[in-house]
Amino acid sequence: MTDFDYDLFVIGAGSGGVRAARMAAMRGARVAIAEEYRVGGTCVIRGCVPKKFLVYAAAYGKAFKEAEGYGWSVGDVSHDWSKLTSNLHDEVDRLSGIYWKNLSNSGVEIFQDRAELEDRHTVRLVNGGKTITAKYILVAVGGSPASLEIEGAELATSSNEVFLLKSRPQKVVIAGGGYIACEFAQVFAGLGSDVCQIYRGDTVLRGFDDDIRAHIHGELKRSGVRVMTHANIVRIEDTFNGQRRVFTDTGEELEADVVIQAVGRDAHTKGLGLDKAGVETSDNGAIIVDRFSRTNIDNIYAVGDVTNRINLTPVAIREGAAFAATVFGDEPTAFDHADVASAVFTQPPVGVVGLTEHEARKTFGDVDIYKATFKPMKNALSGSESRMLVKLVVKQDDQRVVGVHMAGDDSPEIIQAVGIAVKAGLTKAQFDATCAVHPTVAEELVTLKEKWTPPEIS
Repeated sequence: MTDFDYDLFVIGAGSGGVRAARMAAMRGARVAIAEEYRVGGTCVIRGCVPKKFLVYAAAYGKAFKEAEGYGWSVGDVSHDWSKLTSNLHDEVDRLSGIYWKNLSNSGVEIFQDRAELEDRHTVRLVNGGKTITAKYILVAVGGSPASLEIEGAELATSSNEVFLLKSRPQKVVIAGGGYIACEFAQVFAGLGSDVCQIYRGDTVLRGFDDDIRAHIHGELKRSGVRVMTHANIVRIEDTFNGQRRVFTDTGEELEADVVIQAVGRDAHTKGLGLDKAGVETSDNGAIIVDRFSRTNIDNIYAVGDVTNRINLTPVAIREGAAFAATVFGDEPTAFDHADVASAVFTQPPVGVVGLTEHEARKTFGDVDIYKATFKPMKNALSGSESRMLVKLVVKQDDQRVVGVHMAGDDSPEIIQAVGIAVKAGLTKAQFDATCAVHPTVAEELVTLKEKWTPPEIS
């Protein structure tokens, strides 16, 4: 490996790239990493972490109201957006510093610069004008927000910039129906903004189980979000008084302080030089890899959202670790992308693992469904009308639980443990044999006895 400047050069210092770089260095490899923005990547800097702080902030507003049912007199309540975002950025800075320190302590050389491929073994640091060679190159640049292809799209804000708003907007229009759109809709509604969410489909959260989709759609409306379906934004105009005018294909016009684009994310590969190295990509720009995260060029690998497999931070981390074990540990390792649990931090939040009912029927044919919708015990006194949904999808022939879908408080925490059971291939009988913890919402997972049957159509 001495013919190259480094054994490994990593492009992108997000969760996947950092894990791969550290583990390769700890195995004795000479490693360098380049990051064009800030070490920590999307999750730490402008994604999961700061977003969840906003979710927590919005949830406190709801909790103050609900506390009255439990005898608390809260009094006048106000919210300081500047204090929230200041504290949020302080924590983000701290976490980014930890990522930097961990890389340095592992012996990884860090370049705060944009790196682009020149050929299969060479990268160029754009700002520094330096050319570096490496035996192996790992691309871990993640994704970036997609943009509306409409007139005035530049007047909208992406999910990246939401955390940089100087004040809380009073009127918010959100384009999109995915998890990012739904999360931000309820964040701003919970903080007191008037929110309208515009989505081209019939129900939000495409790709999730249909019962989850319908449930969250209802909860969005319950939380005060106006959800416009079968609609698209066709133009955005600057009113020159600090607001935006939003035009829809339904003919309706809306005024907004901020328009948020949450219409998906694309692999961040534009201008990366993949063509110079001969790396193949899909039509949407994602890098094509095999089960070991190797591209068609045998010394170039890619992990995380840039590959568009499962775009989740923990998946990127596991892919990065598998890459390091494969290439520098002589331990061929492929991460198993089946039955990965995930969460949506709406209010109430969602936790899912395994197949949706539709996917299970398509894959296996006959399935059994067990589900319940109920008012959680906490809401009996709080006055909240929010409901909990619990659903099990069971493969009929061997009674293996192949999907669990939950919506309600603590669902993301619960689904982590349930994910172990689904990954292990446990059956409905084994779920039933597990004693309930009472009183909890999670006990429904082991007490559901009656198969659900669709209502007869008269």
